[in-house]
Amino acid sequence: MHKFNSGGVEIAYQMAGEGPPILLIHGFASNARVNWWDTSWVRTLTEAGRRVISFDHRGHGASEKLYDSALYPAAEMAEDARRLLDHLGIAQADVMGYSMGARVSAFLAIAHPDRVRRAVFAGLASRMITGVGGAEAIALALEAPSRNDVSDIAAKAFRIFAEQTKSDLKALAACIRSSRERITVAELATIRVPVLVVAGEKDEVAGDVETLVKAIPGARGVTLPNRNHMNAVGDRGYKDAVLAFLG
Repeated sequence: MHKFNSGGVEIAYQMAGEGPPILLIHGFASNARVNWWDTSWVRTLTEAGRRVISFDHRGHGASEKLYDSALYPAAEMAEDARRLLDHLGIAQADVMGYSMGARVSAFLAIAHPDRVRRAVFAGLASRMITGVGGAEAIALALEAPSRNDVSDIAAKAFRIFAEQTKSDLKALAACIRSSRERITVAELATIRVPVLVVAGEKDEVAGDVETLVKAIPGARGVTLPNRNHMNAVGDRGYKDAVLAFLG
């Protein structure tokens, strides 16, 4: 992996392929490798003739770990993405985010519309507007001495996933307390780039696709049958929809 300085925070990133650039932004407690490489997204996009850039959010993967929740607003994480494009000399790129990465992608499209050619918001739909909830329960689960000390089933699932990705639990706890900012309908209405919204039919974290589609001018939506938050990310239908949209 390569690293660069993003406003004083060391961010790790990877690149693959040649062609028009696409920036991939992963979800909470994951990392670029788990979210995009292990699910064959990078291979799919490079085979489609794209230059793929992926990075680890602050507090995640190989990027710098921060333990102050004030350093994790989604809007600032979007600036990490923008600074990476600056660092690589990329004036404009397609952008795809999953879950927390979708929220970060939306903030990027709102703040820097000139840098985003097209955007895919996946794994987060109506709850981008209404909020996901449960952040403090997840933070406490991450800070618990062990997973066996966590009684909240949903929060425990995040703890287990974070351990599987070998994440810094303390850094993730700080992140979750700050990164789940809601985006208003008025803010979403300012997005003028083409947007595709994708979520699993059974994804309770994401919420429904249609609500977010209606909030963004000209957006399209795809609901993946029988998919939830964890298994939608590598779905073939998701990949086909994105390739058609980008094409």
